[in-house]
Amino acid sequence: MTDTNTQYNQALDYLYSFVDYSLKHISELAKAEFNLDRMFALMEELGNPQKKYPIIHVAGTKGKGSVAALCASALKAAGYKTGLYTSPHLWDYVERIQISGEPISHQQLIELVEKIKPAVAKIPKLTTFEITTALGLLAFAENDVSAAVIEVGLGGRLDATNIVTPKVSVITSLSYDHMAVLGNTLAEIAGEKAGIIKEGIPVVSAPQVEEALEVLKRVAKEKNSPLILVGEDVKFERLTSSLDGQSLSIRDELRHLTINLQLPLLGSHQIENAAIAYAALKTSRIPISEEAIQQGFAQAKWPARFEVLHRTPPVVIDSAHNRDSARRLRETLDEYFPEVPVILIFCALEDKDISGMLEELKPRLECVVATQADHPRAPSPEWTAEQVKKAGIAVESVAPVSSALERALELAGNQKLVLAAGSVAFAGEVSAAWRKRAQ
Repeated sequence: MTDTNTQYNQALDYLYSFVDYSLKHISELAKAEFNLDRMFALMEELGNPQKKYPIIHVAGTKGKGSVAALCASALKAAGYKTGLYTSPHLWDYVERIQISGEPISHQQLIELVEKIKPAVAKIPKLTTFEITTALGLLAFAENDVSAAVIEVGLGGRLDATNIVTPKVSVITSLSYDHMAVLGNTLAEIAGEKAGIIKEGIPVVSAPQVEEALEVLKRVAKEKNSPLILVGEDVKFERLTSSLDGQSLSIRDELRHLTINLQLPLLGSHQIENAAIAYAALKTSRIPISEEAIQQGFAQAKWPARFEVLHRTPPVVIDSAHNRDSARRLRETLDEYFPEVPVILIFCALEDKDISGMLEELKPRLECVVATQADHPRAPSPEWTAEQVKKAGIAVESVAPVSSALERALELAGNQKLVLAAGSVAFAGEVSAAWRKRAQ
Protein backbone atom coordinates (compact mmCIF):
# COMPACT_ATOMS: atom_id res chain seq x y z
CA MET A 1 0.00 0.00 0.00
CA THR A 2 1.10 3.55 -0.68
CA ASP A 3 1.76 5.94 2.17
CA THR A 4 -1.55 7.71 1.45
CA ASN A 5 -3.43 4.40 1.54
CA THR A 6 -1.84 3.45 4.84
CA GLN A 7 -2.51 6.87 6.38
CA TYR A 8 -6.09 6.86 5.06
CA ASN A 9 -6.77 3.48 6.67
CA GLN A 10 -5.21 4.75 9.90
CA ALA A 11 -7.50 7.80 9.77
CA LEU A 12 -10.53 5.49 9.33
CA ASP A 13 -9.28 3.26 12.18
CA TYR A 14 -9.10 6.37 14.36
CA LEU A 15 -12.68 7.38 13.46
CA TYR A 16 -14.00 3.87 14.04
CA SER A 17 -12.19 3.64 17.39
CA PHE A 18 -15.00 5.79 18.82
CA VAL A 19 -18.53 4.54 19.40
CA ASP A 20 -20.20 4.04 16.03
CA TYR A 21 -23.90 3.51 16.64
CA SER A 22 -24.54 2.74 12.97
CA LEU A 23 -22.66 -0.53 13.51
CA LYS A 24 -24.38 -1.42 16.77
CA HIS A 25 -27.61 -3.28 17.46
CA ILE A 26 -30.74 -1.18 17.92
CA SER A 27 -30.88 -2.06 21.65
CA GLU A 28 -27.52 -0.27 22.06
CA LEU A 29 -28.85 2.71 20.13
CA ALA A 30 -31.87 2.94 22.44
CA LYS A 31 -29.54 3.25 25.46
CA ALA A 32 -27.27 5.81 23.82
CA GLU A 33 -26.63 9.15 25.46
CA PHE A 34 -27.55 11.56 22.69
CA ASN A 35 -27.19 15.24 23.48
CA LEU A 36 -25.73 18.19 21.63
CA ASP A 37 -23.40 19.44 24.39
CA ARG A 38 -20.41 17.43 23.14
CA MET A 39 -21.00 18.61 19.58
CA PHE A 40 -21.31 22.29 20.55
CA ALA A 41 -18.10 21.97 22.59
CA LEU A 42 -16.25 20.32 19.69
CA MET A 43 -17.35 22.95 17.17
CA GLU A 44 -16.33 25.70 19.61
CA GLU A 45 -12.84 24.14 19.84
CA LEU A 46 -12.65 24.14 16.04
CA GLY A 47 -13.71 27.81 15.77
CA ASN A 48 -17.33 27.13 14.73
CA PRO A 49 -16.61 26.58 11.01
CA GLN A 50 -20.33 25.88 10.38
CA LYS A 51 -21.05 29.60 10.78
CA LYS A 52 -18.97 30.54 7.74
CA TYR A 53 -21.43 29.58 4.96
CA PRO A 54 -25.21 29.41 4.39
CA ILE A 55 -26.76 25.96 5.04
CA ILE A 56 -29.82 23.99 3.94
CA HIS A 57 -30.55 21.39 6.65
CA VAL A 58 -32.51 18.27 5.59
CA ALA A 59 -34.24 15.73 7.87
CA GLY A 60 -36.88 13.06 7.18
CA THR A 61 -37.37 9.29 7.08
CA LYS A 62 -37.28 8.81 3.30
CA GLY A 63 -36.04 11.03 0.51
CA LYS A 64 -33.71 13.24 2.53
CA GLY A 65 -30.62 12.09 0.62
CA SER A 66 -32.29 12.65 -2.76
CA VAL A 67 -33.51 16.11 -1.70
CA ALA A 68 -30.04 17.01 -0.40
CA ALA A 69 -28.39 15.79 -3.64
CA LEU A 70 -30.85 17.79 -5.79
CA CYS A 71 -30.31 20.97 -3.75
CA ALA A 72 -26.52 20.59 -3.93
CA SER A 73 -26.59 19.94 -7.68
CA ALA A 74 -28.69 23.08 -8.28
CA LEU A 75 -26.42 25.25 -6.10
CA LYS A 76 -23.39 23.94 -8.00
CA ALA A 77 -25.13 24.78 -11.32
CA ALA A 78 -25.74 28.29 -9.96
CA GLY A 79 -21.98 28.73 -9.55
CA TYR A 80 -21.71 28.16 -5.81
CA LYS A 81 -18.83 26.12 -4.43
CA THR A 82 -21.15 23.68 -2.73
CA GLY A 83 -20.64 21.37 0.25
CA LEU A 84 -22.79 18.24 0.60
CA TYR A 85 -22.74 16.16 3.79
CA THR A 86 -24.65 12.85 3.73
CA SER A 87 -24.53 9.42 5.36
CA PRO A 88 -23.97 6.54 5.10
CA HIS A 89 -21.60 6.08 2.14
CA LEU A 90 -21.98 3.55 -0.67
CA TRP A 91 -18.35 2.69 -1.46
CA ASP A 92 -15.89 4.97 0.30
CA TYR A 93 -16.06 6.97 3.53
CA VAL A 94 -15.08 10.25 1.83
CA GLU A 95 -18.34 10.22 -0.18
CA ARG A 96 -19.98 11.59 2.97
CA ILE A 97 -18.14 14.91 2.49
CA GLN A 98 -18.47 16.26 -1.07
CA ILE A 99 -17.49 19.59 -2.57
CA SER A 100 -19.15 20.61 -5.84
CA GLY A 101 -20.13 17.03 -6.61
CA GLU A 102 -16.79 15.36 -5.76
CA PRO A 103 -15.84 13.57 -2.53
CA ILE A 104 -12.89 15.12 -0.72
CA SER A 105 -9.63 13.27 -1.39
CA HIS A 106 -8.16 10.63 0.92
CA GLN A 107 -5.28 13.05 1.56
CA GLN A 108 -7.73 15.77 2.65
CA LEU A 109 -9.44 13.41 5.09
CA ILE A 110 -6.04 12.43 6.55
CA GLU A 111 -5.14 16.10 7.09
CA LEU A 112 -8.55 16.95 8.56
CA VAL A 113 -8.37 14.04 11.01
CA GLU A 114 -4.91 15.19 12.19
CA LYS A 115 -6.23 18.74 12.60
CA ILE A 116 -9.26 17.62 14.63
CA LYS A 117 -7.47 15.20 17.00
CA PRO A 118 -6.40 17.76 19.66
CA ALA A 119 -9.98 19.12 19.90
CA VAL A 120 -11.45 15.59 20.08
CA ALA A 121 -9.01 14.67 22.88
CA LYS A 122 -10.51 17.39 25.10
CA ILE A 123 -14.12 16.14 24.87
CA PRO A 124 -15.09 12.77 26.35
CA LYS A 125 -17.66 10.36 24.86
CA LEU A 126 -17.66 11.69 21.29
CA THR A 127 -19.03 9.26 18.69
CA THR A 128 -17.81 8.40 15.20
CA PHE A 129 -20.76 10.23 13.64
CA GLU A 130 -20.19 13.37 15.74
CA ILE A 131 -16.52 13.52 14.73
CA THR A 132 -17.34 12.83 11.05
CA THR A 133 -19.95 15.62 11.11
CA ALA A 134 -17.38 18.01 12.55
CA LEU A 135 -14.90 16.92 9.85
CA GLY A 136 -17.49 17.69 7.16
CA LEU A 137 -18.34 21.11 8.56
CA LEU A 138 -14.63 21.91 8.94
CA ALA A 139 -13.83 20.66 5.42
CA PHE A 140 -16.43 23.03 3.96
CA ALA A 141 -14.93 26.05 5.78
CA GLU A 142 -11.35 25.08 4.84
CA ASN A 143 -12.38 24.75 1.18
CA ASP A 144 -14.23 28.09 1.25
CA VAL A 145 -17.60 26.69 0.15
CA SER A 146 -20.17 29.37 -0.56
CA ALA A 147 -23.19 27.16 0.35
CA ALA A 148 -23.71 23.77 1.99
CA VAL A 149 -26.42 21.14 2.21
CA ILE A 150 -26.37 19.05 5.39
CA GLU A 151 -28.35 15.81 5.72
CA VAL A 152 -29.44 14.73 9.20
CA GLY A 153 -28.12 11.32 10.30
CA LEU A 154 -30.81 10.01 12.67
CA GLY A 155 -33.90 11.84 13.90
CA GLY A 156 -33.21 15.53 14.13
CA ARG A 157 -33.55 17.01 17.60
CA LEU A 158 -30.45 15.32 19.04
CA ASP A 159 -28.64 14.58 15.79
CA ALA A 160 -25.02 15.76 15.59
CA THR A 161 -25.87 18.00 12.62
CA ASN A 162 -28.41 19.96 14.68
CA ILE A 163 -25.80 22.47 15.86
CA VAL A 164 -26.15 24.35 12.57
CA THR A 165 -28.29 27.44 12.09
CA PRO A 166 -29.56 26.98 8.54
CA LYS A 167 -31.26 29.32 6.08
CA VAL A 168 -34.08 26.76 5.81
CA SER A 169 -34.97 23.53 7.61
CA VAL A 170 -36.42 20.74 5.44
CA ILE A 171 -38.48 17.73 6.54
CA THR A 172 -39.08 15.08 3.90
CA SER A 173 -41.59 12.22 4.01
CA LEU A 174 -42.02 10.71 7.50
CA SER A 175 -42.63 6.99 8.10
CA TYR A 176 -41.68 4.28 10.62
CA ASP A 177 -37.94 3.66 11.15
CA HIS A 178 -35.58 3.59 14.17
CA MET A 179 -38.62 3.36 16.46
CA ALA A 180 -36.54 2.30 19.50
CA VAL A 181 -34.90 5.73 19.39
CA LEU A 182 -37.46 8.02 17.75
CA GLY A 183 -40.76 6.67 19.10
CA ASN A 184 -43.53 4.27 18.08
CA THR A 185 -46.03 6.70 16.59
CA LEU A 186 -45.71 9.08 13.65
CA ALA A 187 -46.44 11.95 16.04
CA GLU A 188 -43.43 10.98 18.19
CA ILE A 189 -41.21 10.52 15.14
CA ALA A 190 -42.38 13.90 13.77
CA GLY A 191 -41.56 15.47 17.14
CA GLU A 192 -37.95 14.26 16.88
CA LYS A 193 -37.60 15.37 13.23
CA ALA A 194 -39.18 18.75 14.05
CA GLY A 195 -36.29 19.29 16.46
CA ILE A 196 -34.35 20.82 13.54
CA ILE A 197 -36.83 23.73 13.32
CA LYS A 198 -35.08 26.86 14.64
CA GLU A 199 -36.55 30.09 15.95
CA GLY A 200 -37.76 32.28 13.08
CA ILE A 201 -36.16 30.11 10.36
CA PRO A 202 -38.55 28.86 7.67
CA VAL A 203 -39.30 25.17 7.33
CA VAL A 204 -40.29 23.27 4.18
CA SER A 205 -42.24 20.03 4.64
CA ALA A 206 -43.17 17.19 2.30
CA PRO A 207 -46.84 16.19 2.19
CA GLN A 208 -47.36 14.32 5.49
CA VAL A 209 -50.09 12.22 7.08
CA GLU A 210 -52.27 14.34 9.37
CA GLU A 211 -50.82 12.94 12.62
CA ALA A 212 -47.29 14.02 11.63
CA LEU A 213 -48.36 17.30 10.02
CA GLU A 214 -50.13 18.49 13.18
CA VAL A 215 -46.86 18.15 15.12
CA LEU A 216 -44.84 20.02 12.48
CA LYS A 217 -47.44 22.82 12.38
CA ARG A 218 -47.43 23.12 16.18
CA VAL A 219 -43.62 23.25 16.46
CA ALA A 220 -43.31 25.73 13.57
CA LYS A 221 -45.86 27.98 15.28
CA GLU A 222 -44.04 27.75 18.65
CA LYS A 223 -40.77 28.70 16.93
CA ASN A 224 -42.31 31.49 14.83
CA SER A 225 -41.09 29.65 11.75
CA PRO A 226 -42.99 30.06 8.47
CA LEU A 227 -44.10 26.60 7.25
CA ILE A 228 -44.09 25.97 3.50
CA LEU A 229 -46.07 22.85 2.69
CA VAL A 230 -45.28 21.00 -0.53
CA GLY A 231 -48.56 19.85 -2.09
CA GLU A 232 -50.31 23.04 -0.97
CA ASP A 233 -47.98 26.07 -1.20
CA VAL A 234 -45.85 24.37 -3.84
CA LYS A 235 -47.84 22.04 -6.10
CA PHE A 236 -46.29 19.45 -8.40
CA GLU A 237 -47.34 17.21 -11.25
CA ARG A 238 -45.48 14.55 -13.20
CA LEU A 239 -45.53 15.18 -16.96
CA THR A 240 -43.55 12.29 -18.47
CA SER A 241 -41.64 9.25 -17.26
CA SER A 242 -39.40 6.60 -18.86
CA LEU A 243 -36.23 4.69 -17.98
CA ASP A 244 -34.32 7.68 -19.36
CA GLY A 245 -35.76 10.04 -16.74
CA GLN A 246 -38.81 12.09 -15.81
CA SER A 247 -40.23 15.55 -16.24
CA LEU A 248 -42.45 17.50 -13.87
CA SER A 249 -44.19 20.81 -13.51
CA ILE A 250 -44.08 22.83 -10.29
CA ARG A 251 -46.61 25.55 -9.51
CA ASP A 252 -45.22 27.88 -6.86
CA GLU A 253 -48.31 29.49 -5.31
CA LEU A 254 -46.23 31.79 -3.08
CA ARG A 255 -44.23 33.29 -5.96
CA HIS A 256 -46.93 32.90 -8.64
CA LEU A 257 -44.70 31.06 -11.06
CA THR A 258 -44.62 27.72 -12.86
CA ILE A 259 -41.42 25.85 -13.68
CA ASN A 260 -40.85 22.65 -15.67
CA LEU A 261 -37.99 20.36 -14.65
CA GLN A 262 -36.17 17.29 -15.99
CA LEU A 263 -35.02 14.62 -13.56
CA PRO A 264 -32.72 11.61 -14.09
CA LEU A 265 -33.95 9.99 -10.82
CA LEU A 266 -36.72 7.42 -11.33
CA GLY A 267 -39.99 6.81 -9.45
CA SER A 268 -42.99 8.96 -8.56
CA HIS A 269 -41.53 9.62 -5.08
CA GLN A 270 -38.62 11.45 -6.77
CA ILE A 271 -41.12 13.89 -8.31
CA GLU A 272 -42.19 14.78 -4.76
CA ASN A 273 -38.53 15.02 -3.69
CA ALA A 274 -37.83 17.40 -6.58
CA ALA A 275 -40.70 19.65 -5.47
CA ILE A 276 -39.34 19.63 -1.89
CA ALA A 277 -35.83 20.49 -3.12
CA TYR A 278 -37.20 23.31 -5.30
CA ALA A 279 -39.14 24.73 -2.34
CA ALA A 280 -36.09 24.44 -0.08
CA LEU A 281 -33.86 26.32 -2.53
CA LYS A 282 -36.37 29.10 -3.07
CA THR A 283 -37.15 29.43 0.65
CA SER A 284 -33.45 29.51 1.61
CA ARG A 285 -33.02 32.99 0.12
CA ILE A 286 -29.68 31.84 -1.26
CA PRO A 287 -29.90 33.63 -4.64
CA ILE A 288 -30.59 31.06 -7.38
CA SER A 289 -32.27 31.34 -10.78
CA GLU A 290 -34.91 29.02 -12.21
CA GLU A 291 -32.39 28.15 -14.97
CA ALA A 292 -29.81 26.96 -12.41
CA ILE A 293 -32.44 24.79 -10.71
CA GLN A 294 -33.42 23.30 -14.08
CA GLN A 295 -29.79 22.60 -14.99
CA GLY A 296 -28.87 21.26 -11.55
CA PHE A 297 -31.84 18.91 -11.29
CA ALA A 298 -31.22 17.55 -14.80
CA GLN A 299 -27.60 16.77 -13.84
CA ALA A 300 -28.28 15.38 -10.34
CA LYS A 301 -26.70 12.08 -9.35
CA TRP A 302 -27.85 9.94 -6.44
CA PRO A 303 -26.75 6.34 -7.04
CA ALA A 304 -28.38 3.15 -5.71
CA ARG A 305 -31.87 4.66 -5.65
CA PHE A 306 -33.77 2.62 -8.26
CA GLU A 307 -30.56 2.71 -10.29
CA VAL A 308 -30.79 0.65 -13.47
CA LEU A 309 -27.33 -0.88 -13.93
CA HIS A 310 -28.29 -2.92 -17.01
CA ARG A 311 -31.36 -3.10 -19.23
CA THR A 312 -31.21 -6.61 -20.76
CA PRO A 313 -31.56 -8.43 -18.50
CA PRO A 314 -32.70 -5.62 -16.19
CA VAL A 315 -30.45 -5.23 -13.12
CA VAL A 316 -31.65 -2.67 -10.55
CA ILE A 317 -30.20 -1.66 -7.19
CA ASP A 318 -32.12 0.24 -4.54
CA SER A 319 -31.51 1.31 -0.95
CA ALA A 320 -35.01 0.52 0.40
CA HIS A 321 -34.69 -0.42 4.07
CA ASN A 322 -38.11 0.05 5.67
CA ARG A 323 -41.66 -0.90 4.77
CA ASP A 324 -42.60 2.44 3.27
CA SER A 325 -39.56 2.52 0.97
CA ALA A 326 -40.23 -1.12 -0.05
CA ARG A 327 -43.77 -0.11 -1.05
CA ARG A 328 -42.38 2.75 -3.15
CA LEU A 329 -39.88 0.36 -4.69
CA ARG A 330 -42.69 -2.04 -5.68
CA GLU A 331 -44.70 0.82 -7.20
CA THR A 332 -41.64 1.90 -9.21
CA LEU A 333 -41.10 -1.69 -10.42
CA ASP A 334 -44.78 -1.84 -11.42
CA GLU A 335 -44.36 1.32 -13.43
CA TYR A 336 -41.11 0.66 -15.29
CA PHE A 337 -41.07 -3.15 -15.43
CA PRO A 338 -44.69 -4.36 -15.23
CA GLU A 339 -45.20 -8.13 -15.47
CA VAL A 340 -41.44 -8.90 -15.36
CA PRO A 341 -40.71 -11.60 -12.72
CA VAL A 342 -38.21 -10.39 -10.10
CA ILE A 343 -35.27 -12.23 -8.50
CA LEU A 344 -34.45 -10.29 -5.32
CA ILE A 345 -30.96 -10.33 -3.79
CA PHE A 346 -31.73 -9.43 -0.20
CA CYS A 347 -29.94 -8.49 2.99
CA ALA A 348 -31.50 -6.18 5.57
CA LEU A 349 -30.11 -5.38 9.01
CA GLU A 350 -31.86 -7.51 11.61
CA ASP A 351 -33.49 -4.62 13.50
CA LYS A 352 -35.40 -3.53 10.37
CA ASP A 353 -39.03 -4.40 9.56
CA ILE A 354 -38.02 -7.33 7.34
CA SER A 355 -41.46 -8.98 7.29
CA GLY A 356 -43.07 -5.65 6.32
CA MET A 357 -40.55 -5.10 3.52
CA LEU A 358 -41.07 -8.64 2.16
CA GLU A 359 -44.86 -8.28 2.35
CA GLU A 360 -44.68 -5.12 0.21
CA LEU A 361 -42.36 -6.70 -2.38
CA LYS A 362 -43.92 -10.20 -2.41
CA PRO A 363 -46.42 -9.60 -5.26
CA ARG A 364 -43.46 -9.02 -7.63
CA LEU A 365 -41.05 -11.70 -6.40
CA GLU A 366 -40.42 -15.04 -8.05
CA CYS A 367 -37.70 -15.92 -5.58
CA VAL A 368 -35.16 -14.41 -3.19
CA VAL A 369 -31.42 -14.97 -2.95
CA ALA A 370 -30.64 -14.28 0.72
CA THR A 371 -27.07 -13.15 1.37
CA GLN A 372 -24.93 -11.37 3.95
CA ALA A 373 -23.53 -7.85 3.65
CA ASP A 374 -20.14 -7.03 5.16
CA HIS A 375 -21.68 -5.15 8.10
CA PRO A 376 -21.57 -5.97 11.84
CA ARG A 377 -25.38 -5.84 12.06
CA ALA A 378 -25.99 -7.99 8.97
CA PRO A 379 -27.58 -11.35 9.92
CA SER A 380 -26.48 -14.67 8.42
CA PRO A 381 -27.93 -15.63 5.02
CA GLU A 382 -29.59 -18.62 6.69
CA TRP A 383 -31.38 -16.38 9.22
CA THR A 384 -32.55 -14.05 6.43
CA ALA A 385 -33.69 -17.08 4.38
CA GLU A 386 -35.83 -18.19 7.36
CA GLN A 387 -37.59 -14.80 7.41
CA VAL A 388 -38.21 -15.06 3.65
CA LYS A 389 -39.63 -18.58 4.07
CA LYS A 390 -41.99 -17.30 6.78
CA ALA A 391 -43.25 -14.76 4.23
CA GLY A 392 -44.08 -17.64 1.87
CA ILE A 393 -41.51 -16.77 -0.79
CA ALA A 394 -39.10 -19.23 -2.47
CA VAL A 395 -35.55 -18.64 -1.22
CA GLU A 396 -31.92 -19.72 -1.54
CA SER A 397 -29.08 -18.56 0.69
CA VAL A 398 -25.81 -17.66 -1.04
CA ALA A 399 -22.76 -15.79 0.31
CA PRO A 400 -20.73 -13.70 -0.25
CA VAL A 401 -22.56 -10.88 -2.05
CA SER A 402 -20.63 -11.36 -5.32
CA SER A 403 -21.72 -15.04 -5.46
CA ALA A 404 -25.33 -14.06 -4.65
CA LEU A 405 -25.25 -11.62 -7.60
CA GLU A 406 -23.99 -14.37 -9.93
CA ARG A 407 -26.68 -16.78 -8.71
CA ALA A 408 -29.43 -14.19 -9.20
CA LEU A 409 -28.23 -13.46 -12.74
CA GLU A 410 -28.21 -17.20 -13.46
CA LEU A 411 -31.79 -17.55 -12.17
CA ALA A 412 -32.91 -14.49 -14.15
CA GLY A 413 -31.52 -15.48 -17.55
CA ASN A 414 -32.72 -12.90 -20.08
CA GLN A 415 -36.38 -12.99 -19.09
CA LYS A 416 -36.37 -11.79 -15.48
CA LEU A 417 -35.25 -8.78 -13.47
CA VAL A 418 -32.49 -8.87 -10.86
CA LEU A 419 -33.18 -6.48 -7.97
CA ALA A 420 -30.89 -5.82 -4.98
CA ALA A 421 -32.35 -4.07 -1.91
CA GLY A 422 -32.26 -4.04 1.89
CA SER A 423 -29.88 -1.28 3.03
CA VAL A 424 -27.59 1.46 1.71
CA ALA A 425 -24.44 -0.44 2.73
CA PHE A 426 -25.71 -3.56 0.96
CA ALA A 427 -26.62 -1.60 -2.19
CA GLY A 428 -23.05 -0.27 -2.24
CA GLU A 429 -21.65 -3.80 -2.02
CA VAL A 430 -23.82 -5.10 -4.86
CA SER A 431 -22.92 -2.05 -6.96
CA ALA A 432 -19.19 -2.64 -6.30
CA ALA A 433 -19.56 -6.35 -7.21
CA TRP A 434 -21.32 -5.37 -10.46
CA ARG A 435 -18.60 -2.85 -11.37
CA LYS A 436 -15.85 -5.39 -10.63
CA ARG A 437 -17.66 -7.95 -12.77
CA ALA A 438 -17.85 -5.52 -15.69
CA GLN A 439 -14.10 -4.77 -15.69
